[in-house]
Amino acid sequence: MPLAEVLLVLELIGTFAFAVSGALLAAKKGVDIVGSLLLASLAGLGGGVIRDLVLSDAVPTAFAHPYYLIPVVVAVTAVYVRAIREDRLRRTLLVFDAVGLSVFCVMGTSIAHAAGLNPVAAALLGLTTAVGGGTLRDVVANEVPEIFNPKGVYAVPAMVGSAAAVIALELGVFNSFAAVGVAAAVFLFRLVALRRGWTVPLAAHGTLPGGRSD
Repeated sequence: MPLAEVLLVLELIGTFAFAVSGALLAAKKGVDIVGSLLLASLAGLGGGVIRDLVLSDAVPTAFAHPYYLIPVVVAVTAVYVRAIREDRLRRTLLVFDAVGLSVFCVMGTSIAHAAGLNPVAAALLGLTTAVGGGTLRDVVANEVPEIFNPKGVYAVPAMVGSAAAVIALELGVFNSFAAVGVAAAVFLFRLVALRRGWTVPLAAHGTLPGGRSD
């Protein structure tokens, strides 16, 4: 399959996965179907819209191509009829969030690189694309964004994935297999980090989560 088609499929998968995470959070909060659609849209489309605005695209891709709304509607419907449901350990939401994170860091980096950004800027925009939608989702739902949660190293896998993607792009070896491979590696990294409870150093050495002194 050509690279362009693989990237489109990956972006639609990522949109669906992030949208599911938004709809599941809406279900957890007990909001109505309209609220579910809003949170799903923010999660599934927010990162891409931020990316396109930074790149100064006239119309963000999510608005220029309405078919990007299809994964969002499917996700909201699946959660509404309880085809996808959250378990007591929040595992389902986090797994779908990890899928979106892994796909969007690759997509954001490749699109930014194609737009002419330098490697560092492309990687940073890939990271922003990956965490942007989930952050919007959590802020609107009055949740602490996952990027501020020291457990599970949320942003680090996306950083690694963006760096790997931009290196492959610079070396001219970025193809369908590389895109899928990097996304899969980021997904596994995130799940292992959650499973093992990995953490990153806090902002001030010697403090505990919540700002308490050690």
